[in-house]
Order: sequence, then structure tokens, then C-alpha cells
Amino acid sequence: MKIVRNLFDGLKKTRVLRPVKPVIRTIEGIVLGSPEAASQAPHFRDHIEIKRYMSTVILAMIPTTVAAVVFFGWYVLAMILTSYVVGGIIEVLFALIRKKEIEEGFLVTGLIFPLVLPPTAPLWVVAVGIAFGVFFGKEVFGGTGRNIFNPALVGRIFITIAFPEIMSATWRAPFSDAITAATPLAVYRSTQGAASYLDLLLGQVAGSTGEVFRIGIIAGAIILMMTRVSSWRITLSYLASVAVFALIGHGLSPQTFAPPLFQLLAGGVLFGAVFMATDPVTSPAAKTGKLIFGFGCGILTVVIRTFSGFTEGVMFSIVIMNAFAPLIDNTVVNLKYRPTKR
Repeated sequence: MKIVRNLFDGLKKTRVLRPVKPVIRTIEGIVLGSPEAASQAPHFRDHIEIKRYMSTVILAMIPTTVAAVVFFGWYVLAMILTSYVVGGIIEVLFALIRKKEIEEGFLVTGLIFPLVLPPTAPLWVVAVGIAFGVFFGKEVFGGTGRNIFNPALVGRIFITIAFPEIMSATWRAPFSDAITAATPLAVYRSTQGAASYLDLLLGQVAGSTGEVFRIGIIAGAIILMMTRVSSWRITLSYLASVAVFALIGHGLSPQTFAPPLFQLLAGGVLFGAVFMATDPVTSPAAKTGKLIFGFGCGILTVVIRTFSGFTEGVMFSIVIMNAFAPLIDNTVVNLKYRPTKR
């Protein structure tokens, strides 16, 4: 290991490679971790940094990613590769311009983005979406840690509005080449017919590449919660509010509101609650704030699904609540730590 570290030290000191020093430091961090570790207690001694934090999220996404490839074919890998290449180029360019290290948040964004797209999305649409999301969703704010909105969702919303037919009318069922415009949410809105809950759970219905295999998403949620990488408060409050609000609405108007279990299993609710709403940069930091944030995401999801022109409300609800995250944190802190009266 010392030989490898010396190799990286030599590369960083090489004058010819100075322009790409951020790239070298990023690869070094992934391979070796952070060199800034204390040798004695009471300080932490593990070489853990944000790169390895992000790698845990990627590990949790492996089940749903593998399922996406199995269900929809090797084209999914082409989508993922396109996302990483195009978005990665933008990340590297901004790192070189700012003369800073490459920001690790894209390791997750580059994988999430193709997983929230239809499996028939053309590669040029993938490229346009990830480029827009990284540039306007993150880099214009100053990079990872400064962005207000989830970059993957910014890109997804942009191409949904810019290319509505591609993003809403060309879905493909798993293990089939047949193209359909009917996702379970679209079918329910038009006919009130609900797909089998078992089919929804196992991914035997049309949907985005990463959302259909719900068992894989649940496995990823367990990994993230056990490692404490993501907050259970956001995930569970999101899902609970969807279930409760849908239960009330379905009881009052069953023709308008879909039943709660269908709301939880159809569309991208599980994927959004596990992998996107829990983004530590764009969600509140306070524990109570996380509960409020998740509750707001759930309510907005059901409202948008039920009353808007869009059959899915997950991406819009999370982005809207991203905008409220700073206000939620500020309000919670002010209520908890009120100034003393003289």
C-alpha cells in the first residue's frame, strides 16, 4: 500500500500532469481513502471520506441496477455509461477550471439518473438530461454541497418537459420488446384498474429502469439504514404520509384516489424515498426537519399524482421540498433554541 501511495505522490508532483491533478487526487481517494487520519485515540483512525460514503450508496443500488439490466437488457448499461461519461466530463471540466478536486457526489448522481428514465430513452436524451442536471442543478450553485436541488431530478424534470412524448409514451415491459404507453399509474388514472401487487413488487410491469424491482429497492434501503448512510426518518415519513393520505383520500373518493398499497408500490415512490429524498445535501439536517421533509414529499406526491396532468409526482415533490429544506431547518432550530428573555 505504501508503494501505491508513493506512486500517487509522484504523479501529483509531476509538472506535466499538474493540469489533471484533481483527477489524480480523486482516483487516489477512491483507491486509498483519505491520508488525513490520526494515529491515536480519541480521534478516528479509519480512512473514511465522502468517496467511500458515496460508494455505500452505490453498493445499496446494486440490486436494483442488476435487476434493471436483467429486466430490460444490456441497453441499460449503455444508458449508465452515457450518463457517467457525459456528466463526468462536465465534473472534470469544472474541477480543472476551479482547480479543485473532482466532487464525489456525481458517483451517485451518474447512476441514479439513468435509473429514473424509461428503458427506451435514447442515449442522446440521457446525455442531454445528465448534462443539464449536473450543470444547472449543481455546478451553477458551486458544486457538491452547495446545490439546492437534487441534480438527477433537475435533469429528469427538464427532459420530461422538453421531450414529453419520449418520456411518457414509450415504455417497455420487462422481458419484452413490446412498446406500451401504459404504466400502472396511467392505467389506474384512465380505467381505475390496479395491477397485481405481486407483479408490482417483483417488477413485472412497465416503469423506469430502476423503479420496477421493488424488492431490490427495499434491500438497498436496509443497507443504507443499517450503515446509517441515509436517514430512516425521511424514508419512513415519506412512505407513511403517502399511505395515510392515500388511505384518507381513497376512503372519501375511491374513484379519484388510488388505494394506499398501490400508491406505495406503483411508480417511483420507493425509489425516490430511499435513494433521492435522502440526499444529505438537499434535505434538512435537523432530525425533526427530516420528518417534516418526508411528510411534505409524501403529501405532494399523492396530490400531484391525483390532480395534475402528470401521472407521477415523485420527482416534482422532492424538488419542491428541496427548496423548502433550508426554511425547515431554520424554523426547527429557531423553535428549539429560542432566545432567552432579559
